[in-house]
Amino acid sequence: MPSTPRQLHLGLFLFSTGYHPAGWRLPEAVTDGAFDPKFLQRVAQRLEEAKFDFFFLGDALATSPDMQHQFPSQMVRLEPFTMIAHVAAVTEKIGLIVTANTTYSEPYTVARQTASLDYLSGGRLAWNVVTGMDARAAQNYSRDKHWDNSRRYDHAEEFVEIVQSLWDSWEDDALVRDKASGVFVDGSKVYRIDYEGEHFAVAGPLNVARPPQGQIPLLNAGTSERSRTLGAKLSTAVFTGQIVLELAKTFYSDIKSQAAGFGRNPDDVYILPGLVPLVGATSEAARAKYRELNGLLVTDYDLTALSARIGIDLTGAPLDGPLPDLSSSTLPGREAEWLVELAQRAEGRVDITVRELFHYFAATSRGHLLIVGDPEEIADQIEAWFTGGAADGFNICPPYMPGGLDLFIDLVIPVLQRRGLFRTEYEAATFRGHFGLSRPDNRYTRQGALESVAD
Repeated sequence: MPSTPRQLHLGLFLFSTGYHPAGWRLPEAVTDGAFDPKFLQRVAQRLEEAKFDFFFLGDALATSPDMQHQFPSQMVRLEPFTMIAHVAAVTEKIGLIVTANTTYSEPYTVARQTASLDYLSGGRLAWNVVTGMDARAAQNYSRDKHWDNSRRYDHAEEFVEIVQSLWDSWEDDALVRDKASGVFVDGSKVYRIDYEGEHFAVAGPLNVARPPQGQIPLLNAGTSERSRTLGAKLSTAVFTGQIVLELAKTFYSDIKSQAAGFGRNPDDVYILPGLVPLVGATSEAARAKYRELNGLLVTDYDLTALSARIGIDLTGAPLDGPLPDLSSSTLPGREAEWLVELAQRAEGRVDITVRELFHYFAATSRGHLLIVGDPEEIADQIEAWFTGGAADGFNICPPYMPGGLDLFIDLVIPVLQRRGLFRTEYEAATFRGHFGLSRPDNRYTRQGALESVAD
């Protein structure tokens, strides 16, 4: 039989005021969506109508007002478990990703919360595993300092192992509920996990029955070696912030190779870069909106960070003057050229100024690729990454809300569907199903079966 054609996987990474730092200042933009239940419902339902794979809310455990000009969407937001439960109640098929930080949580609590949400959503949950990057979070959790990368990931790997064991601590048919005999639970099918490790000691069992998906899918993000290893070993999807096609291909290949090394099918690990599509009905309309957004940036045009990014000291350079000779960059390879080429593509011309390069840098400094164009141009770039070994899909980050999302859904999704790259209907109603994953056996049932065979 012919194999099923490979399909894009698309999700929304919710930035309630838009990914662009000035997205909230557009006249048509919503500014209070993060706390508006009706706004959140509308966004999730629009995604489901468009057949997106998932709705994703990131999280952070610290904030400050000085984030307002660079990262307003992430400065204040709802707690993710509460918000995802709300969205689950008004949707039916779209996957839902909740973020839980392993550095500042307990495995039993997270296992209980995630299993509960998997039930409430009908098997649509996934867990984004994060260890945290913001050192300020430590002071919010009665700690002197944030752990280093190695300690955080050692802690996280134990944490995940415990959570997954707790999910399996009830066999699927452990709850007998036999009114005639009075047997409610078959105790032989409920397990203490009795975990003893370097960081945790957890007895179990969980006080929630095995989740509908059996094992709730895991996701993670990051570019450190430990985060890559965690993703290759355990994750269904790996989120990444790649803006250069060549580097994205290298990242993609590395994760897939590591997954194979762990005995996994590389096709079961999906690489999903963040993508900021600024769509217009025409190229001219898209670039006009891009310029409008950039004109609303609140900035003092400090060129220090941009200078480091391209390896050329721009201090004193006239903002509306031409770019310096890129061959003077102190960075290896084509790092400076790649950023400039992306800014030129966004502006639609080669002769960009220092100010215009700064605008693109400010709009992408958090690591996700911003592309500007009409529906066909946006679809072309998505297809190039998808067919070129750089992505299995994308975490869509609209530059402003809700209009940026609406334009992507209304104009780009139909192009991707006509090209046979994206589904026109859901074929499943669970998160695992959207990614073609079967429901796994219970580890304790499997272990018992293996021991019986050995005897």
